Amino acid sequence: MRRRTPPPPSPLPQRDGVDAVRVRLPAAGTWPTVGAYLVERLSGAGPGAVAGLLAEGRVVGADGRAVAADTPYRAGLYVWFHRDVAPEVPVPFGVRVVHRDEHIVVADKPHFLATTPRGGHVTETALARLRRELGLPSLGAAHRLDRLTAGLVLFTVRPEERGAYQTLFRDRLVHKEYEAVAPYDPALALPRTVRSRILKERGVPAAREVPGEPNAVTRVDLLAHREEPAAGTALGRYRLRPGTGQTHQLRVHLSALGVPLLGDPLYPEVTAPVPAGDFRRPLQLLARELGFTDPVTGREHLFRSARSLASWSAYGEWAGPGPAGGGQ
Repeated sequence: MRRRTPPPPSPLPQRDGVDAVRVRLPAAGTWPTVGAYLVERLSGAGPGAVAGLLAEGRVVGADGRAVAADTPYRAGLYVWFHRDVAPEVPVPFGVRVVHRDEHIVVADKPHFLATTPRGGHVTETALARLRRELGLPSLGAAHRLDRLTAGLVLFTVRPEERGAYQTLFRDRLVHKEYEAVAPYDPALALPRTVRSRILKERGVPAAREVPGEPNAVTRVDLLAHREEPAAGTALGRYRLRPGTGQTHQLRVHLSALGVPLLGDPLYPEVTAPVPAGDFRRPLQLLARELGFTDPVTGREHLFRSARSLASWSAYGEWAGPGPAGGGQ
């Protein structure tokens, strides 16, 4: 099997803990110039944005020199640039480092903070913050948690070792345990293992269950339940152990069982987006435990989040009109 040649290193330094965007010109194409390709490829950046980057000399090649818009198209050429980032509302909760050694960093992420740069969340991400705060520009994420989910995330210190840790997740060799708060239904028989096929379509916010061979497996246990007069219902605290890693899997499965997670803006129905800076009523889902055999050192690791779910410990504060502390 032919081994793929790795791309050259970025000629641009990180900015606020964020890497420059790297683009490789495809082998097949009829674009006359590099500029023509980039304008088409990055059309979502807005009118004139790419032309402006090229005119200002902010698109560079592997040698660090500016690439002009009229540079003839050449298949396989790599270019880099830093995109303009809109001001982001700071997430007012810290990232806690649970473990750090020469190979990995395990962080306890708050609600509302994205794991890695994506969409409108770039500098306000756990990865960018940790790179800045720990002075580790080569730090990379071995996996991701949803922005609204709190808890444990594994990062790698050395780029050449990242693949070994990512393989653990791909091959389902990681022990993952989540905690959730949702309505309690005495008619729902638990524990149980939920199996279904989940489809997540690009551009559609919510995933959905569809007929077919199951690709998502979740073990659901009830840890405790109690009446909550302020909620007008009984609440349950659940332990969720995913056997697979489909997008929004835990949220989809609990919703399908009739006990959707508290604070979920997508399931069972998509609700209107909350304004930027509204950190009230965080999604009541926490990545509580993360365990694995280290593929580099052979050590056995088992980490546990120190966070708690606010709706269980103080429902009134979580559901109230004031600022919620559940993301901390």
